[in-house]
Amino acid sequence: MSLRLTRRRQLVVKHTLISLSLLLLASAAWFYVRPRPKAYTPGGEVQGITRELERAIPAGYPNVQFTNVAEQAGITFKHFQGQRSSQLPEDMGSGAAWGDYDGDGYPDLFVADIAAPLTASPEEMAAYPGGNRLYHNNRDGTFTDVSSQAGVGHKGICNGAAWADFDNDGKLDLVVTCYQHILLYRNRGDGTFADVTHKAGLDKFHGFWTGASWGDYDRDGNVDLYVCGYVKYKYDPALAAQSSRQFTEMVPSMLNPSSFPPERNLLFHNNGDGTFTEVARQAGVIDPTGRSLSAAWADFDGDGWPDLYVANDISENKLYLNLHNGRFKEVAHQAWVDEYRGSMGLGIGDWDRDGDLDIFITHWIAQQYALFQNLRYNRAVSSAPGRLRFQDVADMVGVGQLTLSYIGWGTSFFDYDNDGQLDLFAASGSTFQDEKDPRRLAPMKNLLFWQKSPDDGFYEVGQVSGPVFRELHVSRG
Repeated sequence: MSLRLTRRRQLVVKHTLISLSLLLLASAAWFYVRPRPKAYTPGGEVQGITRELERAIPAGYPNVQFTNVAEQAGITFKHFQGQRSSQLPEDMGSGAAWGDYDGDGYPDLFVADIAAPLTASPEEMAAYPGGNRLYHNNRDGTFTDVSSQAGVGHKGICNGAAWADFDNDGKLDLVVTCYQHILLYRNRGDGTFADVTHKAGLDKFHGFWTGASWGDYDRDGNVDLYVCGYVKYKYDPALAAQSSRQFTEMVPSMLNPSSFPPERNLLFHNNGDGTFTEVARQAGVIDPTGRSLSAAWADFDGDGWPDLYVANDISENKLYLNLHNGRFKEVAHQAWVDEYRGSMGLGIGDWDRDGDLDIFITHWIAQQYALFQNLRYNRAVSSAPGRLRFQDVADMVGVGQLTLSYIGWGTSFFDYDNDGQLDLFAASGSTFQDEKDPRRLAPMKNLLFWQKSPDDGFYEVGQVSGPVFRELHVSRG
């Protein structure tokens, strides 16, 4: 049977084909002549992310103004006074920790430092003016640098710090994590510290150590220590001559953590006699595939035993539930918190005041921050025994998409306006080199989130909270 088209139908088909051809030509022409998006400039806005994603600050926001008084207060710390050699360990630090080490009721401040470039010899390192700093609180709004007399002014490439009374003598001791070593200082009680790293058994562990967190995971009355390992960094001349793409930028491969395999994490069990035993593998928390930057102990499931959450850069985060026998079970996937993003900073708090602990995480650029709401009291998803579930509500409560153009680091819940609601601070700082001066990194604004209520969520109020939040810095923490 033959198929014949009428003259009318032939004309319809002809004109349809002509129209389609013209449409395809127009589409092709638009594709080739359309405006190209501008290349990303470190510190600038991410292409396609507009201010429409931000929420207008409502009436009644707290009129709290922040002013930088560090210099007047005597905190003259200057981070990394050397010249960068474009190597990853130089760009990671540095952390800070508050603790009342002399028991006078006023918190003192310890700041870890990257004292010199990674290329510096021991003699050159010693000659640099930098180093870790301990500032004693004078109880009058000022501080005094007591690093040297206290014995904690180590010069190295240091990242994190945490206070805890590991020997149960009523005085705060100090751990400092650095590139290639860990430092443990015991508080003598007279304003000085003894370096007990060797005596405690911590001197044999060499790696790229970042975050540290104290917690008595076995509830024996002695606080234990978890240390995050980042990557197995090693200088490679061939790799140093290459570049790799990060986001839209080509960066030196020696600055890309993906260029290096992950470092293991460490769990030091406190033996109660001033020494520690490393038990991460036996306990099930070694996390060999994670590039870890932060960790926190918290009782997420409400059973009275501290659990452990680990924030990993470009690798899956981990949630370890305490099994009450010295071992842990990794449940991040089942609990919906095993995100594979560039996790940096970690904050734990019950922001919604429902009686369980939630998790806030800062990320790398173009990866919005996460706020994992603990659903332990939501019977629809967590009623079964042993079941733990979280939901990322960052977008719903105002701390999600507007963070896409930032690289986040240290973060913490705190109630800055004393209204009973937990607010959020997030430090920001680029990992991209400044286009005009590659010896420096591009600065960013730090973020301050005010919580109106658990139902209304958070609002970024840095723009109305003083000039310090309008300044650009390369923050870490």
